[in-house]
Amino acid sequence: MNALTTLPEQALRVAGQVGESLRDKVPDGALKWVETGAALAAVKTGGRVATGFVRRNPAVAVAAVAGAGLLWMAARRRKQRMQAEEEADSGTRRVEARRSGARKRTTRRTRASASNGADASAS
Repeated sequence: MNALTTLPEQALRVAGQVGESLRDKVPDGALKWVETGAALAAVKTGGRVATGFVRRNPAVAVAAVAGAGLLWMAARRRKQRMQAEEEADSGTRRVEARRSGARKRTTRRTRASASNGADASAS
């Protein structure tokens, strides 16, 4: 019974030694490539699992997306409320920058013809 319990421990120890010796012999650049490959494989596998889950359970996926949208909206409203309270407490007001719409500029000719037309209609 004692030999059966120590066998997995010995296997783990040997595997650790092999891993350490490989790490020492492989250059750093190669380890980075291996880590990158492992990360890409994990993302690819996760994508497959997620796609399969959505195909089998579309209602759950829709509910998750709707819940995420509600959480985002609640966080946004809370942030706006906190900013409003901060403004009320400090007595200062924050002015958000906005893009103004393009204005039509009048040329001299347009202004002159507009004023001539106004004078002609008044006569």
